[in-house]
Amino acid sequence: MDPFSIDGAIEKTMDFTVQLALDHNKGIDIHLHESGESGLKTVEYLIKKVNENPALKGKTFLSHCFVLGRLEKAKQQEMAEKLGAAQIGIVSTIPFAGLIMPIPTLMENNVTVMTGNDSIVDHWNTFGTGSVLQKANMAAQVYGQVTEYGLSRMLKLATGGPIPLDDKGKQQWPKPGDDANIVLIDASCSAEAISRISPVGSLIYQGNIVY
Repeated sequence: MDPFSIDGAIEKTMDFTVQLALDHNKGIDIHLHESGESGLKTVEYLIKKVNENPALKGKTFLSHCFVLGRLEKAKQQEMAEKLGAAQIGIVSTIPFAGLIMPIPTLMENNVTVMTGNDSIVDHWNTFGTGSVLQKANMAAQVYGQVTEYGLSRMLKLATGGPIPLDDKGKQQWPKPGDDANIVLIDASCSAEAISRISPVGSLIYQGNIVY
């Protein structure tokens, strides 16, 4: 977490973290709140280390990463392209203290973006119920996604990526062999699920009905 402000050494802390992940075949989650030059340097250094160690691609995430919301649009685009190429995901919030993260730009550049709450009872936010579907609804409002297509793309924020139809309308989930982790929602389509925050009817985890 915050290698510069806490440890005073971006490279030393990041090198140790990367090596620890490689040694134990694990992923990485860096909680980054720094929104100035040190925050940007941390993101850039992590991208460099992941590109040097491809085993970490798809297994590395930056949580919060508020620095992305402070950058000029051209720099946001540049960083989104680099994060997408390195397969580094972003786990953040919508919105936070007036800060608007460039989530559509990240998603357009194939960055896995997830959102949620700071625990079920969100200690950073007095609003909401803990539902990630509600977060996706808020994102749709913040970023002006009002069409059926735009709303359906916001479902990625609640699922961590998989959505029923790809950008061209072809079914991509579920497919035979996929994990039997399913949330059944009372809605006619993904767009309705987001716009109406449709109620959850059932939850199946690893093939077992949990709710």
